[in-house]
Amino acid sequence: MQITLAQPRGFCSGVRRAVNILTELTTTSHSQICVYHEIVHNKTIVESFTARGVRFVDSLAEVPHDALVLFSAHGVSPALRAEAAARGLTTVDATCPLVQRLHRQVRSYAQKGYHIIFIGYAGHDEAVGTLGEAPDQMSLVSTQDDIARLSPPEHVPLVCLMQTTLLASFSRDMLDALRKRFPHLMVPNHCGICRATQEHQDAIRRLPFVPDLVLVVGSRTSSNSQRLLEVAREKGSDALLIDTAEEIPLDRLTGHEHIVITAGASAPESVVQRCVARLIDTFPDAEITPDKPGV
Repeated sequence: MQITLAQPRGFCSGVRRAVNILTELTTTSHSQICVYHEIVHNKTIVESFTARGVRFVDSLAEVPHDALVLFSAHGVSPALRAEAAARGLTTVDATCPLVQRLHRQVRSYAQKGYHIIFIGYAGHDEAVGTLGEAPDQMSLVSTQDDIARLSPPEHVPLVCLMQTTLLASFSRDMLDALRKRFPHLMVPNHCGICRATQEHQDAIRRLPFVPDLVLVVGSRTSSNSQRLLEVAREKGSDALLIDTAEEIPLDRLTGHEHIVITAGASAPESVVQRCVARLIDTFPDAEITPDKPGV
């Protein structure tokens, strides 16, 4: 068996920043720390902070008045920020800088009178926060059928923006369909998935072979991890999404010649290394091959 570790993989800069912010707070703050939703969409990380006393909440009503509340890497809406201010809560913002830029773009185009068509997944934390920036001037599209049903206001300029963690091929197909329906649609230069998401997906696409299996380390709530799963299957590989090394189905791997391990942008490298260790313990003759970016 040959085991290839995809490069790049794992933490993006926005996730690393958010995790570092929360880590510092756990060592310096004397207040109860609450995080609105998950700091990042990863079970291992959330459980590690829960063990340190951090509380994860789905509503600001759950936050005690004397607690500190942190906004996660996915960003939140202005309405939520206003609610926190009205309650006098102390807040810390760990929103990914790329998501912050996306929010600024929404506000800018809304102020200029555009109607914004947003490609994203309904209910995802990033989409919810972004749509909240200009709810009356935005339309969410998640499928080709959504585009066919779309009825933006007449005589209003249209601009397209998108969630940062989409599948690259999906975003291209959606943009093509939107441009076909709305020939005058504006698509800014900075409209697209984030660089880390793109590079993680490309690392699987450019493999010079089709792996028997791609193990994607990441949580089911992680959009970018789910997209890596789709990329692997597009390539023709079997693919599994696993939160921990213990979830690897060892009984299914006998006879596999080549396994690739990658990790979503919110998955810690420590879990990847535990996956490698478990595979080596089971298949001691396996060879580890670090993938080389650009090859």
